[in-house]
Order: sequence, then structure tokens, then C-alpha cells
Amino acid sequence: MTLRRRAASFIAFSCLTALAACGGGTDDDGASAAHTGREGDGWTVLVYSMADTNLEPFMVTDINEAGEVGSSEHLQVRAFVDRSPGYGDDELLDQGTWVGGRVLDLGEPGTSEVVEDLGDVNSADPQVLADFITQGIEDHRAGHYALVISDHGAGWPGIGPDETSDYDTLGLEELVAGVSAGLEAAGVDKLDLLGFDACLMANYEVASAVAPLADRMVASQELEPGHGWDYRSLQTLADDPDADADDFGSAIIDGFQAQAGDQGTDADITLAMVDLTRMDRLDEAVAGFADGLESDAVGLAPLVGRAEATALGFGKSPDAAQDSNLSDLGQVAASIGDGEPSLSDAADEVTEALQDVVLDGVTGEATAGATGLSIYLPPFEEVANGEYLDVDSADVWGEFLVSYFDAGASIPEAEYPEFLAPQNGPEVTLDDDGTLAVEASFADAALDNLTGATISYGFLNDDGSVTYFGEEVADVDDESAIALGTYDLTALTMSDGEDEAFAYVDLDLNEDYTVGFIDVPMTYYASYDPEVAQDALLSAVIDVESGEFISETLYAYDDQTGGYGELAADPEGILVPDVLTYSADGEPQWEPTSDVGLYADVANLTYTFTPLDSGTPLQIDLSVSDFGGNTATTSTVVEVP
Repeated sequence: MTLRRRAASFIAFSCLTALAACGGGTDDDGASAAHTGREGDGWTVLVYSMADTNLEPFMVTDINEAGEVGSSEHLQVRAFVDRSPGYGDDELLDQGTWVGGRVLDLGEPGTSEVVEDLGDVNSADPQVLADFITQGIEDHRAGHYALVISDHGAGWPGIGPDETSDYDTLGLEELVAGVSAGLEAAGVDKLDLLGFDACLMANYEVASAVAPLADRMVASQELEPGHGWDYRSLQTLADDPDADADDFGSAIIDGFQAQAGDQGTDADITLAMVDLTRMDRLDEAVAGFADGLESDAVGLAPLVGRAEATALGFGKSPDAAQDSNLSDLGQVAASIGDGEPSLSDAADEVTEALQDVVLDGVTGEATAGATGLSIYLPPFEEVANGEYLDVDSADVWGEFLVSYFDAGASIPEAEYPEFLAPQNGPEVTLDDDGTLAVEASFADAALDNLTGATISYGFLNDDGSVTYFGEEVADVDDESAIALGTYDLTALTMSDGEDEAFAYVDLDLNEDYTVGFIDVPMTYYASYDPEVAQDALLSAVIDVESGEFISETLYAYDDQTGGYGELAADPEGILVPDVLTYSADGEPQWEPTSDVGLYADVANLTYTFTPLDSGTPLQIDLSVSDFGGNTATTSTVVEVP
């Protein structure tokens, strides 16, 4: 489904959300006003683990970490854990293992008490969430309240799924309604802190939607490694009855960063604490920025397209159907503001408001420069999700996106990208270091609309098909209208020690070309259910000079929500890298590169960029694209020397 303008206006927030907002408010400096439903001091922390999913082992570890702190005089911890029949026998505190949902009160370190055994429950039901919140608060009145929700995250599409409840998900509107109803029934105007221990939830649309529900939000822009947060950060609250939301949020961030460092996953992490009491300013800034963009959508669309192409993206995948299309909000605004003087003030207001609301955060080597919140920005309409127009917090930005896509559709055919003499193919040279360079001239009529260029390479097959195993960013010389790409004539090979398989690489580099980011599409088959295929994505960071892998994490993709979460792979299961094959008549399809696959013992897989055998015939494509998704490609066949 693609985005299209709708005649009906966007509906307002649900009545439940409005009711939740009425008791709150802020002082002029953004500090929280007095709240309702508080008694005494200390904290009640509610942890809602939607563990009926393949992330269950990680979430069990999280509750065990929280159990190391436990409840005490100044801290009460209540957990909802919905366990799955299919993902492990990990013991949770003194409860052992079980299937279904339980509500637990954590006691002294290592102990817990069953408050309610819910049996087979749908954790994606907003009423289940609401009841958990209401009862947790009523049983444990405190001076401060926090709620942490954990599962696969997708950003504005929501969180989930619950696999034994028909893969139901908690959409953003349902999430807002559930939290709002739970707080209202408990007589609490808002939470002190709302946390998402999940991928991709530090998203502008999410923050705007949940702003009436809490003073602070803690969430990640990028995919989160499976270990997620270190719940031993609760010790901050146990030790200090006067700790506030900022203290707790910073403790979460510090604990997450330290644990990621210990586990070698810190290269591409993000986590930010957002001041939701100041979201009004950011909402106004984004609305003004979107209005400015929409007022001259045709003239500004190329600038928007280039901003999308160069800004940090989160939840990216070489398979366009699995790309989250979330771009860093601050970087997008800054890029457009730098390129268009008439929008510089509006862009500055976005970046300044963003700096105002993001109070604390951490990034990794590969995510340096992330500004705290992403925003939905598909590169062109064909890959956009039409359900975005149903998101209450996306009304103004959604209207801009429609005008942006309309501008892309209206690009005159005379301005489409077109290589000069494409039948001759690009010019090919081989450097002394064995790097292949290809360049070609294109019609300069397309220059103003271009958003980028790529070089792709693939094996030629006997049946006339081409199996592509890599793509990299290429350069465009604006003055001479020449595209130039380079390729080092290697292929990524993965090995489990017994077998090996080549893999598809989508390679991008940081600004100083010292760090590379690669995303490798894969399919996973668990040993206990070998007929069921799970889409997966290997996300890795490499040191460009040495070629060594700095970090690698395997994520599962949920096609119901578009959400990601680290895959707790069964070591006896099978992983198969997928590559993109174009048939002789031009039909694309992602296909496995191996008949046997690799054992999914992820920690012991090895990765090597292997030089191709001399004499291997390759197809090399050089492509340029514009903001409307129009692409020109010139190709050549080369033989590896």
C-alpha cells in the first residue's frame, strides 16, 4: 500500500489520551508540574515483557537482572511476563519456567511472588496492558512511577508481536490507549518515565503520541542488541529515595552503554532520554518545517531526497520491503536547512527544539551524530507504507510526504536519469591495488533531481540470470555529470567451520571512510521447527583499514509490524545468506546462496572478504537515481584478472 492524499482529516487523539493529559502540565521552564496519584516517596517500576516471542530468552535475563536488585523500602518492582511454549527453558528468578502470562512482584534479591497467573493471554491487548498498570499502581502507591515495555519494536507501527495470539501487535494508537486507560483508572495523571526496551522506538511520531503519558521517555533510534538494558540500573532507585526521572533515565543509559561495551555490541548502539514535557515546541517546529517543505514541494523535493540519502538511517535493509525508512530527524533538518536559505530558520527551530527535548543519550562508533529521534522518510512512494496516514501524530508530516511523492511522480520524462551511450557500458579501469573503477557520463538534465548513485556487482549464470552479491555507494561529479564507482573484487564469505557461503553486502561508510556498515539479508530455520523460515538481518560494523569486524548482531524481522529484535538463534538451527537474483527476463527475487546453510552458532561464525577467483565473469552495474525513484543503469561484463 502506498501513501495517497485522503479527503478525510486525521482524527484527534483518543478520548483516553486526552483524559490522561488533563491532569498534567508543565511550568514555563518545561519542568513537570505537581502530579496526581502520588503517595510518599520512592518508586514503583512496572516492567511489561511481551515475551511470547523469540526474544523471550533475552527478556528472562532482563527480569533476572531486575531481580538482583529486587524490591525494597524505596523501590517496588512489578513485572508482567508472557512466556512462549517455543523459545527456551530459561529459569526466571525462583519461578523456574512456565508457559503463559504471569504478574510477579519482585521481593528481596532473587525472589518473587506470583500476583496473578493469567494463563494464555494476549500481551498485545491494550486492556491487558491497562489492567497491569492500574493494578500495579494501586497495589504499590509511590512518589514516582515508571513503565518499561519490552519486545520487538518498529517505531510508529508499534511493538510486538504476541506469537501465540495470532501474532497480534500493540499498535501505537493501542499502546497510547492502553497506557492512558491504565493511568486514568489508577487516578494517576502521567508516568514519570516511559521506557521502550525495544528497537527503533526513539521515533518522533512515537514521542509525540506518548507525550501526554509521561514526563520522560527512554528509547533507541537504532536496532537494539538482544541484551537490551541492564536492569541492574534499578539500583539507583533503591539507593536514593529522592532520585527523579532524570536520575533514573541516565542510569538506564549508562547501564546500557556499559553492558554493550562488555558484550561487544557498542559500535552501533543508540539510546536517548527525551523530555516529553517539552514536545509541544518540537511538534510546532516539525509542523512549521513540514509546512515550509510542502509549500514548495516540487522545488525542494531534490533537497529532501538528498537529505534522506545522506542522513543516518535506522532499521535499514538491502531488501526494500524490510527497510524501516526511519531517518535521523536532526540530520534531515540540518541538511535541508543548509541547502535552502528560505528554510534555514524553520530547520534551525527543529534542531534547537530537538536539542531541548533530548536530555541525555549515547551513540556508538557507527551511529555517531545521531540526534535522539528519527522520523519516517521513505525515499519514494513505492516503498512507503500507507498506514502511516492513520497515525495521529503524523498528520502534518504525512501531508508533506504526500506532496513530496506527488512531486516525484511529476518529474518530466526529459529529466529522468539517462546515461549517454548506455549501450557502450561504463569505462572500466583496474588500479594497481586491484580495485576496479567504473565511470560513465549521464545527461545533465537529471542533475538537479539526483539523490545518489550506486555500484552493484553480481555473478553471471548460465541461464542468463544475474546473482547480485553486493552494492556500494558511488560518487557523482555535479560539474561533469559523471558517476564513478569502485569495487575491490571481493565477496563476503561466511563460515561455520564446516561449510561456507557467500553473502550479499550492502556497504556504507562513515564520513571519514574509517568505519563501514554492512547489512546482510538471511533466512533462519530453527532445529526444532525446520520447515518455518524466519527473515533475519545480520548487521555488522567493520574497520575499513583492517577489514576486521568490530561487531555483528543477528536480528529477526517481523513482517507483521516491520519490527526488529535480536534473534536468539538455536545453535543447531540453520542460517542461509540470501542474495538478489534477476532472472533473464528481469524479475528480481531474493534466493539462498547455499543448499545446506550454516549452523546458527552466531558467536562462532567467521566472516572474510575473499578475493574472487581469477577468470570469474562478473556483471557490474553503475546506477543513478532521482527523488522520484527513477533510475538509469549502465552495465558491463568484466572478468576477474
